[in-house]
Amino acid sequence: MKLELISFPICPFVQRSVITLLEKGADYQVTYIDLADKPDWFLRISPLGKVPVVRVDDDDVIFESAVINEFVNEVTPGDLHPQDPVARAHNRAWIAFAETLLFDQYRLMTAEDGKAFEEQWHDAEHRLAKLDEAVTGPLWGGEAFSLVDAAVAPLLQRYDLMSRIVDLPEYADFANLQRWWVTLSERHSVPGSVPADFEDQVRTYFREKGSHFGRQC
Repeated sequence: MKLELISFPICPFVQRSVITLLEKGADYQVTYIDLADKPDWFLRISPLGKVPVVRVDDDDVIFESAVINEFVNEVTPGDLHPQDPVARAHNRAWIAFAETLLFDQYRLMTAEDGKAFEEQWHDAEHRLAKLDEAVTGPLWGGEAFSLVDAAVAPLLQRYDLMSRIVDLPEYADFANLQRWWVTLSERHSVPGSVPADFEDQVRTYFREKGSHFGRQC
């Protein structure tokens, strides 16, 4: 099976799928596009004009990172979901919750000024607290890597970066998230899912946005 991942280098949703592909040892190739100048062929295959998209055998198209990750999990050896149906459903729910957290984070990173940034952080931290309470560690469900870990790793990586640039009140108090990120950062799949100059690319991207966070970069 030939898998082609249509990607933008610093998109967290793409990164979720790259992590899953790496964890499952899948053979795939990457095609990068410029989201500011999307090619016509991409707009024909991506209903919402978003990445990631996976082309299977140059024909079938799968979009939405959570769906792509489920597909990759199903067509490769091993299983990144628990076997119990209830636990599996819980994990899928937390994956959907993590998507909301990524949108929270993007709004925070693009907030126009300090006041808007503070308001966005106040909204985001309440939901982050729920995630902090739910993780059992060292990974999401203990020792075994899961699709929840793949879904959350990009979020925690960006918060780790943000916390070194701007003040995120009380983020350091989320001890479970801090430990979780340390464990995730040590897996080959997480640093391997982003470009070597990831931090520089993120800083440049948000500087060009002219956001409050970008002006601190």
